[in-house]
Amino acid sequence: MKKTLITLAVLAAATGVAQAQSSVVIYGTVDAGFVSERGGKDGTVNKVDSGIASASRIGFKGTEDLGSGLSALFLLESGFSVDNGQQDVAGSLFNRQAYVGLSSKTTGTLTLGRQYTPWYNTLSKVADPFAVGYAGSAKNLFPANTRTSNTVMYASPNFNGFDGDIAYSTGSEDALSSKIGRKIGASVGYANGPLNARLAYNNTANDVRSGTVVAEQGSGSNWLAAANYDFAVAKAYVAYGVNKGNNSAVRNNAGLGNSVFNYTTAAASTDSNNILVGATVPVGPAGTMMASYIRTNDKTSFNADASQFAVGYSYALSKRTSTYASYAKISNKNNAGYTVGNNGNVGSGDQAFNVGVRHSF
Repeated sequence: MKKTLITLAVLAAATGVAQAQSSVVIYGTVDAGFVSERGGKDGTVNKVDSGIASASRIGFKGTEDLGSGLSALFLLESGFSVDNGQQDVAGSLFNRQAYVGLSSKTTGTLTLGRQYTPWYNTLSKVADPFAVGYAGSAKNLFPANTRTSNTVMYASPNFNGFDGDIAYSTGSEDALSSKIGRKIGASVGYANGPLNARLAYNNTANDVRSGTVVAEQGSGSNWLAAANYDFAVAKAYVAYGVNKGNNSAVRNNAGLGNSVFNYTTAAASTDSNNILVGATVPVGPAGTMMASYIRTNDKTSFNADASQFAVGYSYALSKRTSTYASYAKISNKNNAGYTVGNNGNVGSGDQAFNVGVRHSF
């Protein structure tokens, strides 16, 4: 009896140590709803859409305790469409994120692979009351710079509310030039109590290869300053972005060309800025109102400005499930050509209404 108790105690202790040293989690989001889009040349478009508030995804992440405050980590994440069951990107497995790295409590975290950029993390987590989702997504007017492959990223520990990160992407890894597809990004921030503020930078090299010749075409750069402050009765948001150079302000719907509106869309700006003001307001114990106003100022001769007004409401049915509704309208000036999309899609007109449900696991 005594030996049996000792054996059980040893096994229990060993199991506890194993669980503490290594863990793997399966997680995901399933998001779908009804979308009604207007203002494009196709008129009113009604459809069931996926990834409206948050992109639908399934992922695997894990950590292993290596001792002395050091741990290994990985993350693999794949996107899919709820409305048809297909992958977001055909032929890819972990198109959203795929990285591995090491993390130290004292020196920070180093990761390698496909990852979100510091710019996008600032836009989605600090600047936008819609968290780049719903009809009011800031991606409708702000440059997205969402994620990059072949990326090395370092994130510092938190020092009394301050932290920073820096990322370098080798892009296409072309043998002729290290600049083809290269991206460099960084951000620094301060978060303490009700205040969360961050400054982000992104640089994209525009060099292209033609046969055995590399054409140098400069780079596009983006700066973004963002902050939010929680007043308890409401959380206020403000952001200001500056975009300079070719491909610095590529529209979120760039792949659609001139197929959206009954006019030829103005060329993407090489000198522009964005401003955002917004708020979220708690409504009762489970509801949240969202609102924002965004203006894009094209400082080139095209003067292709645009502004967006958006409102939304989310209601938490539980910690994991919520319903939502949102509406946004873009006013395009001088054939600016921006569309109202959501987190997962770019939209087909200058206004949209959506209502749906999101579940996370």
